[in-house]
Amino acid sequence: MSAFAQGANYSVQTMNFDMWCQEQAHLAPERCDKRMPEDEQNFEAYRSKIEAYEIPYLQQQKNQITLENNVLRKDPVDNPITQTLPNQSSQQQRNPSVDPRTPRP
Repeated sequence: MSAFAQGANYSVQTMNFDMWCQEQAHLAPERCDKRMPEDEQNFEAYRSKIEAYEIPYLQQQKNQITLENNVLRKDPVDNPITQTLPNQSSQQQRNPSVDPRTPRP
């Protein structure tokens, strides 16, 4: 299975020859514009090496995020999911004339 097919669900960065030539290989812009066959071969070898590591790395990152979200952040003791009702005593403090025992219209 190709790295592109495996990376369909991941944010795989596309790599182009021009960026590689100047930023990774540090070749002169004039040489990069010529796109020499040996430079193309070096680029393809570099890209295939990076692709071999990129998908497993992105899978590992996704698994780590899933683990943190499901195990570490969903602890019901630390992060209870129950909603609390408003405190009746605070209502009385705001409006002392309201008696909570009398039915409201």
